[in-house]
Amino acid sequence: MGVRWVTEEEAPLKRSSGIAISLGLFFLLGMTIAAEDFASGYYLKQGLSRAQATLRLTIQGLEGRLQRFETLPILLADDEIIRSLSSDLANPDLRARANQWLKQRSTTVQASDIYVMTLGGVTVAASNFDKQDSFVGQSFDYRPYFKDAANGGKGRFYALGTTSGVRGYYFATPVRSNAGTIIAVIALKIGLDEIEAEWRAQEYRILVNDPEGIIFLSTDPVWLYRGLLSLTPDRIAKTSTSRRYADADVSELPHISSVEHNIPLIRLAGDDGAAREYLVAKQLMPTANWTVQVLLDTSYLRGQARLATTALLLFMGIAVSIWLMLRQRRLQFAERIVLQEQTKLDLERRVIERTTDLERVNHQIETEIAERRLTELELRRTQNDLVQAGKLAALGQMSAALSHEINQPLAAARNYADSAAILIYRGEGAKALENINHIVSLIDRMATIAKHLRNVARKPDAPLLAIDLASAVAEAVSSAQARLHAVGAIVSVDLPMCLPMVEAGPVRLQQVLTNILSNAADAVESVQDKRIAIAAANADDRIALTVRDHGPGVPPAIAARIFDPFFTTKRVGSGLGLGLSISYNIMKDFGGDLRVSNDPDGGAVFTMVFALADAKKMAAE
Repeated sequence: MGVRWVTEEEAPLKRSSGIAISLGLFFLLGMTIAAEDFASGYYLKQGLSRAQATLRLTIQGLEGRLQRFETLPILLADDEIIRSLSSDLANPDLRARANQWLKQRSTTVQASDIYVMTLGGVTVAASNFDKQDSFVGQSFDYRPYFKDAANGGKGRFYALGTTSGVRGYYFATPVRSNAGTIIAVIALKIGLDEIEAEWRAQEYRILVNDPEGIIFLSTDPVWLYRGLLSLTPDRIAKTSTSRRYADADVSELPHISSVEHNIPLIRLAGDDGAAREYLVAKQLMPTANWTVQVLLDTSYLRGQARLATTALLLFMGIAVSIWLMLRQRRLQFAERIVLQEQTKLDLERRVIERTTDLERVNHQIETEIAERRLTELELRRTQNDLVQAGKLAALGQMSAALSHEINQPLAAARNYADSAAILIYRGEGAKALENINHIVSLIDRMATIAKHLRNVARKPDAPLLAIDLASAVAEAVSSAQARLHAVGAIVSVDLPMCLPMVEAGPVRLQQVLTNILSNAADAVESVQDKRIAIAAANADDRIALTVRDHGPGVPPAIAARIFDPFFTTKRVGSGLGLGLSISYNIMKDFGGDLRVSNDPDGGAVFTMVFALADAKKMAAE
């Protein structure tokens, strides 16, 4: 393998390239550091603004809660019961009354405890008198709030209860006699645990420390009763004298404070033991002499800064890459122009060819569509002609059907006539007249049926109406009652309450229903189970009305021919086989259908499918 020596001309070029690369790397490193520092400052300031907004809301909430209870001790001290007790502290009756009264007031104002103390600091009445940790008999003369109230001022103090062990804020005020002399002290304690519970639902860490730097409210329990300031003997002495934290173990909280971009930061370990960096927003509450601090975890802010820096570097890299690509493409631009012109000509030629082909195909498709439409119209016309031809073929036989169709109304009319004769014989003229009216109605119906049979060869021109199917079924059952009663049939009707209106002709619908019921009566005549069930249900935006009997059913061999004219399974002289054929054609005229099937448990099921009546037709009705 040979060795290539660098010439004198190439050496300066290589040295210049190495220097340029080194300068570029240093520039990129400096840009990265500066960008990350700028991004960190920006996001930390954004976080500080959010933390300060939360701090203001937190302080407002604390001050509002304290102000709510500030005037209550003054109002309680003016009550007659408290004054009477303070004037006669040894009176057991007054103590008992005061205990009950303080308990009621504590519940009303939602205070933790309310209690009355002598000028010596001994509690004589308290709202918790009936509890194991009652304040009655306890001395609180060492508390600053007691001393301030006993001297005629207003006492305010935060502390951990020495008796209950519950944190609270104390308000105290003197009780004066009618002469204005201080005779006792009344104190009110409120709990602060609810405040911490509300804080824990936020993304921020919140803590409150007293003038000695000891934390007494915190979203993190491990920080409670820990000092952010050095616990000097002087600070420890002040806390011990007032017994602010009772027997709690007070110690310093290890932390590291720093400042970045004029923003205070602190590193603390939480209850999981992991140390985290927090952004600090704090403010003094002069009314309570507390310092409220809102801490925001900076990990998310640091991540945002790193992400912004990475995005900037990616943008710079993309910008450089784009510049190099543009420079390279500029060299190839002239060559591509020629290629694009050629490609454009080829494309135009292909477009013209494709356009010609598409026009030819579209013309063929339009021709086929027109032919198919003509074929479809011819098919529909042929179908209508076939239906009409079938009707014309049966025209000569319809005279025989007339006797078949009016047989049931005649039988019903005969039954009503016999009943009317009996009623006249009994002297019940009103009931006889009612039967005669039924006979007249049946005669009118027979005339309508005869008219329908005469016109069956013509295409139906009677308009379809919106029909209440429940009423039509009730009338059909009434018309066929004589036949049903003769065979002992038991009819049950199960129709929904809100069944929609259907599209049909009222007289022809009665004809269909009567025919189906008559067939059902014939089916159960020779069997023991004489039940006939009528039901209806919605089926794909249509109404399906079923009539089921418990007879022998329809044999599969004749199911396909059951709707043919003059096809019957009855004995000679019992029927002409036109009822189901006429009913089938009527249902087709309605735009519906008539079907027959066998129930799995036995018996035949005739299903009449009706189209729903449209809104316009229902409005016209």
